[in-house]
Amino acid sequence: MILGKGEREDGNQSSLGEFILLGVSDRPQFELLLFVLILTCYTMILLGNTTIIVVSWRDPHLHTPMYFFLSNLSFLDLCYTTSVGPQMLVNFRSTQKSISWAGCVAQLYISLSLGGTECLLLAVMAYDRYTAICQPLHYTIIMSRRLCLQLAATSWLCGFGNSILQTILTLQLPRCGRNQIEHFFCEVPALLKLACVDTSANEAELLASGVILLLVPLGLILVSYGYISTAVLRIHSAQGRLKAFNTCSSHLAVVSLFYGTAISTYLQPPSSYSQDRGKMVSLFYTMVTPMLNPLIYTLRNKEVHRALWRVLGRNVTAQVT
Repeated sequence: MILGKGEREDGNQSSLGEFILLGVSDRPQFELLLFVLILTCYTMILLGNTTIIVVSWRDPHLHTPMYFFLSNLSFLDLCYTTSVGPQMLVNFRSTQKSISWAGCVAQLYISLSLGGTECLLLAVMAYDRYTAICQPLHYTIIMSRRLCLQLAATSWLCGFGNSILQTILTLQLPRCGRNQIEHFFCEVPALLKLACVDTSANEAELLASGVILLLVPLGLILVSYGYISTAVLRIHSAQGRLKAFNTCSSHLAVVSLFYGTAISTYLQPPSSYSQDRGKMVSLFYTMVTPMLNPLIYTLRNKEVHRALWRVLGRNVTAQVT
């Protein structure tokens, strides 16, 4: 499509100015409620995920591949929610619900990067559980420190590499002066709605990325748990089966929460994107899921409970002496 001079100027003006994040501005009675809920979630995310990182780092008993990847996931969740949470809190209590063009670029790039990284990291964690349960005698050899670092680094690099393309393709679209985003933060489907040109190519690219980063890792996770289920059923001891089940159930719960909400957002055509539904779903995977992750992984995990008490006891002893 060839744009006229006036349209190009409008598009450039909107791209270099600022965006208005409408959120629920049409229903201001919900803003205080959402502010309180998101502030509560964000506080719990900071406390829960920081606790997992510190305990995993301080306690030698948790220096294992499982807790190395869990620490990566906790750090990722901290960064992910921080990339969107503070901006949402400010907007809920402000009449100026704007975000600069540079701020929107940063928010879009960081949130896309971390979302993609989490997709891959959850698949890596499933492989770790598969190796621990299906090949226990070779676990320490297979899941060496070097391999763990390589798997984690690959997840981070692929996530950040993919989002460069997504961010450029989304923000280069002409918007013809439109700058009001029907969302709480800058996200691809909501930004595509602002475009004043055909976005079929962008939608196809978004779908392809969604298949690679969502469906392929999810397929690998399901295959891993298929083998794990077979191995668990062969365990003769009821206590052994229960231990294996507890180890894997927390990861499966996190996978269900994250992939379920992400797929419902990124594997549907933006043209059929429901704005109100999209807002609620995005709140779930940016705030609720990262808040629940530490609880899911530690609630029935006696290893983490014991490690937490050891770390707390060591700190108390150090203060007394």
